Amino acid sequence: MNEFQASAEQRGLPNNKQQGIEVMDIAKSISDDCETTSLCDKREILLEEIEKLKAYRDNHLSEAEKLYTEMSPLEALLEGDEVMDADREIEIRKQYNQLKIPYDSRQLHISIFSNQIARREKLVNHKTLMAGYTESMDNWKADEQELNEKRDSLSTRLKQIQQHANEDMAKARQAETDAATAYAQAVAWGDTEGEKKADADAQKHAKNLATAAEHNRRQHLIIAALEQELIIVDQHIVEAKKEYNAIERQALLLAHTVLEEQWNEKAKELLDMGGKLWAAYRLIDRDQISLRKLQLPEEGERFYSWDSSDLSERSYKYTVQDVLAM
Repeated sequence: MNEFQASAEQRGLPNNKQQGIEVMDIAKSISDDCETTSLCDKREILLEEIEKLKAYRDNHLSEAEKLYTEMSPLEALLEGDEVMDADREIEIRKQYNQLKIPYDSRQLHISIFSNQIARREKLVNHKTLMAGYTESMDNWKADEQELNEKRDSLSTRLKQIQQHANEDMAKARQAETDAATAYAQAVAWGDTEGEKKADADAQKHAKNLATAAEHNRRQHLIIAALEQELIIVDQHIVEAKKEYNAIERQALLLAHTVLEEQWNEKAKELLDMGGKLWAAYRLIDRDQISLRKLQLPEEGERFYSWDSSDLSERSYKYTVQDVLAM
């Protein structure tokens, strides 16, 4: 297309309408290729479109580089410390803007072409991409399940250790208390033998309490370590969910792109059927009242809707024999 091969002398920026037409012409040309080459493999058509779009993008990249080479010295002068008189600064800024505007235009088109290329590459490779996304999602889901099982095991063990630690200390304290009570009762009743036995029991339970306290201290170290491990496992679970959701979104975006394309294909099939119906209306000299209300959106890159004019255009492809064949 000639508009994509403008020489350095033709670098002026087209107005918004012209710029929109330029991009839409490429999209329409590609859409027309798909529609008229019904016998061609869809994949081959997409690959051809990708090569065309890459050529357009490369051409714009080359032009943008040339423009930037000319802009750089002017930009350096405008941003530098050199003191210039007003007239010279105005002239330099004018020259800079004359280059900057078409440069920005090229950059905009490069971005548009890159998005169009990326879309078609996704469509070409969507089965492989989706298989990769599905495998990655399965792996992250399995990781999350394994981490949750580990968390359940840690939580169960933590509760058991906490319970045993509390029970052991309570028993040791109760035993010491019971021994002290028995000693006090023996003293109160003048039971010398009982007093000796209670004293020995009190000393024994005091040692047991000291041992239990040391054991309890070690148990709490284990509890603290388990709690820290639970925090780490929870962090890994959050990370696994985050990765899963990110990949799931990529998969959904891919599915959205593919479904848009499938919608467009089905819409064209419907339009072909509508065109045949429109032809039947015309051949029996009746007005196509209800079909004139058609508004069928095209999904994807183009902001376009098919309407009754598309049916009318298609209708002329069909002969009487085609209509009778249904």
